[in-house]
Amino acid sequence: MEQDLLIREHKQIETQKATRDFLKRKTVKPLWREYLETALIALVAAVLLRVFVVSAYRVNSGSMEDSLLVGDYIFVNKLAYDYGGEPQHGDIVVFKYPNNPDKDYIKRIIGVGGDQIEIFDKVLYVNGAVAQIPPHSKHVDQRVIPADLSFRDNFGPVVVPEGEVFVMGDNRDDSKDSRFWGTVPSDNIRGKAVLVYWSWEPHPNPPGWGFPWVLDAVQWIGHGVVHTPSNVRWERLLTPID
Repeated sequence: MEQDLLIREHKQIETQKATRDFLKRKTVKPLWREYLETALIALVAAVLLRVFVVSAYRVNSGSMEDSLLVGDYIFVNKLAYDYGGEPQHGDIVVFKYPNNPDKDYIKRIIGVGGDQIEIFDKVLYVNGAVAQIPPHSKHVDQRVIPADLSFRDNFGPVVVPEGEVFVMGDNRDDSKDSRFWGTVPSDNIRGKAVLVYWSWEPHPNPPGWGFPWVLDAVQWIGHGVVHTPSNVRWERLLTPID
């Protein structure tokens, strides 16, 4: 009996020694490799997120002022209308411009399939009722243009085809939208705008760019250092879009 205990104790000691030897032989990753693997994982995650979930866009038109400003950088939810979701009145969406699918536009949905749209002296009617006015929309021109001269202030009535949407810019007097080039097929919608993650007010007189490149690069660096604090619209960062 005592001999059996000694044998078991000996085997246990040998097992522990073998484990320690294995751990000693285990290769420890160098720090640079750990950083590289972490960076690659983050890159792959970002690419998957960019391809399947969200896209980032920069607003470069004033047609959505004052809801969105030139220089706003926004996130767009690409899954907003998947899995049974449908475009809704008031959604701000990025879509492929019907007359040139290589261009992306951003506007607000005013009407969906089956809605009747009419504008009379700048007042928008949807299905015969005055439409809700978005909180940051605006008119910048006091003139009312007759329908025989422009569709801007007097339009319709028209019925939105099924499977399409009628869109307008919130800057109602300075937006080319469905009043001028028609409705947008729902399949053209890339996603719903959800967040302003960065906002930069473009400088009216930025440095030029040409030969010699080194001098212009120095000017751009100086320009960024001087103007970044004042040109960033800090109050708009990470604000939801509605």
